Amino acid sequence: MLRAAGVGLGDEVVVPAFGNTELAEEVARVGAMPVFADVDPVSYCLDALAVESVVTPRTAAVVVVHRFGRPADVARLREVGARRGLLVLEEGDGEGAVDEVAQRRERAAYLDARLRGVWTPDGGDGHTYQQYVVRVPGNGRPDRDAFARALRGKGVACRVPVKTPVHRLPEFRRCVSLPETERAADETLALPVDAGLTKRDMQRIVSACNALGGLLQSAY
Repeated sequence: MLRAAGVGLGDEVVVPAFGNTELAEEVARVGAMPVFADVDPVSYCLDALAVESVVTPRTAAVVVVHRFGRPADVARLREVGARRGLLVLEEGDGEGAVDEVAQRRERAAYLDARLRGVWTPDGGDGHTYQQYVVRVPGNGRPDRDAFARALRGKGVACRVPVKTPVHRLPEFRRCVSLPETERAADETLALPVDAGLTKRDMQRIVSACNALGGLLQSAY
């Protein structure tokens, strides 16, 4: 998309650092410079105000990523693009078949109603729950990692969705302030909501999370 749009050498492209490296690599591959903007703490997608704050005369485009199945606020980002003369491109993360999405939403609703001690995701409009991402309260990464290890010990296949923000990796290291990105990378944990889970599996997830989350909250 970038090459087709004429983005290339000397251009800057605004992208999120909360995610994988592929997008920044694609920007670099066309000769442009990836510029990282902070994310919204609820959607984990690019924040429109943060994007506008990093725009320079060299900025040619913004690439919006819909994260974990939750749509970004594309309307506000397009307003920024129109105001600053930027191309706004969208990159989705896939949805799956309609019945799979319906089952993930059903499992997400089950967790929403029963989880205690972790901060459940804001569903927003059109969330397909590619990943059900909670925040673990406490002391950031150490508590989140300990929480994840304990869950795995109880048979819950959780995963850290973004281990290291892209702007902290050696090949794309930038001295920039992205507080929401850093906080999200330290606190988030993806719980399973795939269609193959049984009711017993869901009950195990709730039981394990609530027991551990209660211990964390009582410590702070």
